[in-house]
Amino acid sequence: MDGNNLVRMANRIADFFESLPDREEALGEVATHLHKFWDPRMRAQILALADTSAAAGMHSLVRDALARHRERLTPSN
Repeated sequence: MDGNNLVRMANRIADFFESLPDREEALGEVATHLHKFWDPRMRAQILALADTSAAAGMHSLVRDALARHRERLTPSN
C-alpha cells in the first residue's frame, strides 16, 4: 500500500482520538485501533515508515503510539 496513504489514514485516526483529555488514553486508543483494524502488512509498513523521514508527516499521537506500543503492533511471523 502507498506509504503516504497509510500516514494519511493513521493521522485521521489520531485526529479523532486527539479529543480525549488523557494523552495516555489517546495513545492507547490509536494503537488499539491500528491493531484491531489494520492488516498486519499495513502495521508492519507504518512501523517501518516511523523509522524514516516519513515520520515527520505523522501526527504526534501516531508517532508516539507507534513508539510506545511497537511490540504489540508488530505482526507475529
